[in-house]
Amino acid sequence: MGVEFDSWQHGVGSIALGKSKNGKYAATIGGVVLSIPRQVGKTFLVGMIIIALCILNSRMTVLWTAHRTKTATKTFQTMQGMVKKRKIRGHLAAGRNDGIRTANGEQEIRFRNGSVIMFGAREGGFGRGFDEVDIEVFDEAQILTEKALEDMVAATNQSRQEAGALLFFMGTPPRPSDPGEEWLGRRDDALSTKPDDEVVGLSDDMVYVEFSADKDADPDDRHQWAKANPSFPHRTPLESMLRMRKQLKNEDSFKREALGIYDALDSGQVIDDASWTAVSDPASMPVERLTLAIDVSPDRRVAAVSLAGRRADGLWHIELDQHRKHTDWVAAWVSSRAEKNHLHAVVIDELSGLVEERRGRNYLKGTDVVVTLAASEGRDMAIASGQLYDAVMEPRPRVRHVDQPQMNVSVSVARKRVMRSGGWAWTPNDESSDITPVVSATLALWGAQKDDVERPTRRRTSGRTAVMLS
Repeated sequence: MGVEFDSWQHGVGSIALGKSKNGKYAATIGGVVLSIPRQVGKTFLVGMIIIALCILNSRMTVLWTAHRTKTATKTFQTMQGMVKKRKIRGHLAAGRNDGIRTANGEQEIRFRNGSVIMFGAREGGFGRGFDEVDIEVFDEAQILTEKALEDMVAATNQSRQEAGALLFFMGTPPRPSDPGEEWLGRRDDALSTKPDDEVVGLSDDMVYVEFSADKDADPDDRHQWAKANPSFPHRTPLESMLRMRKQLKNEDSFKREALGIYDALDSGQVIDDASWTAVSDPASMPVERLTLAIDVSPDRRVAAVSLAGRRADGLWHIELDQHRKHTDWVAAWVSSRAEKNHLHAVVIDELSGLVEERRGRNYLKGTDVVVTLAASEGRDMAIASGQLYDAVMEPRPRVRHVDQPQMNVSVSVARKRVMRSGGWAWTPNDESSDITPVVSATLALWGAQKDDVERPTRRRTSGRTAVMLS
């Protein structure tokens, strides 16, 4: 076929296609799992393996899936170039398009011997309803869901190939916000250990290959780049790695995508899961200094309102009061809370865009609710972040939360951002993470603990007691 493989590709191919004494693929049950960073060449490797198998075996059916249509289409385009090599294209089916069909939803490569490779996106339901499938390739497998597996794996039960069916799972370490349970479960099966740290594995019917740098690697250490990426620098040029380093500005993202480091899932977590769980109390309830705080995501797609206050035992309380898409609901929500509760303060970041100044004072737009501001780049945000951290992490924690899933996830994906003021504030671990619950809770606790905020006063309206901030 005129194809040359590097030594690592020869090694992966040998074990991936290894057979048992009965002639079946040794990994026909558990599959071939490839945890390999980007820019290494795993698509070329698996693609050429698939093409060769299709040429060697007549009437082989292959499904190549990605989570997103864009990724599936890009792979299809790449493999069109691969099968058009001079020594390969003669094996393609005869016809005007040489066996290549490019219509949306029907992207496929057909061979003269009846073998076919079909491409599609799992998000569009591709893979359901097929039968007699011999090979399935799951690209972006770090976000492969159990439902997608249910839809597709059964299609291989009637494979007609003597060596049996074969499943390929290709991916990188998942982001904390990804549905990576299936992927991480396969990794755990492969890398399970004895108490003495000897890797024993729970599965003897799968192939697992992982390329990664050391877990404590300096992301700018080029020796670590070569450790994670065996194609660097002779096939993956320095410029490609530098481009990823520059474009993936979040260090955790670069460690996952370019260096294959799984510990990047936890690196930099400010409040660890055990400490956060230790201060949970589903029955917690504040009785005084009730304070609301608002936070809006930078893209304004989501907003959160949190509540803080002091409990009867003197400990502080925080909880997520409301969390919704967009911001148009915030003013009405906070206004209704202010009317029904004696609030100590309402706090909002002055750069949120939800504040207007009237009569020399700051109000939540469209309401009579006066707000206390916390500057994004000022000392208030740094003080607030430090206060929440200390309240959770001190030997005798001074705060409790009510164990809400949205708040728990927000804390787990929140990292530190150094501020010009010298302190730090919360920042998401990647662009898809939502930290509005923990940021709003941070500001709520800060406001509840402040003594120099404007006090609310009561007034009578329509026969009921209303509370307005003044």
